[in-house]
Amino acid sequence: MPVATFAAVFVALYVAHSVGDHWVQTSCQSADKGRPGWVGRLAGARHVATLTATKLALLALVAGLLGLSLSALGLVAGMGVDALTHWWADRRSTLAWLARVTGKAEFYSLGTGAHPAHPVTAKGGPAAHLGTGAYALDQSFHHLWLLVAALLIATV
Repeated sequence: MPVATFAAVFVALYVAHSVGDHWVQTSCQSADKGRPGWVGRLAGARHVATLTATKLALLALVAGLLGLSLSALGLVAGMGVDALTHWWADRRSTLAWLARVTGKAEFYSLGTGAHPAHPVTAKGGPAAHLGTGAYALDQSFHHLWLLVAALLIATV
């Protein structure tokens, strides 16, 4: 039943992604992973390590409870692709570059002071709020690669 396996794997990875990206990731990792040089690279690596551990733990639980048969090669391929693409996007400059070359630079800046229609407070300063174009593009990029990872895990 590769369709059922794929569905279960994708749901587990999707939920674990949200937990790992928002609950498990530390404030330091979040703040530093986009910094240039080794500080940013290592913060990103620490984030991806804890994120991948979260995904593997939840996937193992789901696979065990549902009796899913997953191959080691599929797991390594899927989780490897997911981890590498997540680290790449979270370096921030890479995703900003992708937004520029695909014509999404204005959307990428949505919700920030750099956007021409940014929200402002009554005093005219940038209004703090949850969510930006950069965040939306980041998450949708990750979701695409979660789909690829789930396909690899379920079919290899």
